Amino acid sequence: MTDQSANAYWRMGGITVPEVEDFLYAMLPPRDEVLAEMEVDAGKNDVPIVGPAVARLLYQLATISGAKKIFEMGSAIGYSTIWWARAVGDGGRVVYTDGDQKRADKARRYFDRAGVSQLITIRVGDALEFLSEEKEQYDIIFNDIDKTDYPRVFRLALPRLKSGGLFITDNVLWSGRVIKPNPDATTKAILEFNKLIYGSPELFTTILPLRDGVAVCVKK
Repeated sequence: MTDQSANAYWRMGGITVPEVEDFLYAMLPPRDEVLAEMEVDAGKNDVPIVGPAVARLLYQLATISGAKKIFEMGSAIGYSTIWWARAVGDGGRVVYTDGDQKRADKARRYFDRAGVSQLITIRVGDALEFLSEEKEQYDIIFNDIDKTDYPRVFRLALPRLKSGGLFITDNVLWSGRVIKPNPDATTKAILEFNKLIYGSPELFTTILPLRDGVAVCVKK
């Protein structure tokens, strides 16, 4: 594992013991030039990306489920978007959303270099508003926006997810803060969200303690 990987912003920490975390990342195969550059970019500039361990999980879930239509909420520089696009392949579509035009412009350049631009629709603005306007149903909805908005995402996502589709959310263990006393507003929102996804009769939910906690929900 490189020093950049060891100290990268996207490593997070707080869920598994450091030695296990190091082992998981050391086992990962090298990424291609574009993804590797994006990881360095994110590490240097504190850009929130899921990192390679979670990205491989996302790719795997999309491939297993045969997903062709994915709506991504909170795409930043498009790291996870590229993994999604490669998973859906020809004929697939991934909707990128982010509120920062500069990040979107950078993401577009990365998409061009990765050869996946034709599979991605870029939308700059409020991901919640974009999702609320959607009339079609998606195979996967990926939630990685401001954590205080997670309960709102829950309410918007379910009607726009097909039966058998996946609702996937990052950061649901919040570096272990979900078990600490006196949670702040952000942690309270994540706790509320976790109760909603486990309590919903429409979903079958599992939280995976990978990186910062990934919730994988299947719509019944």
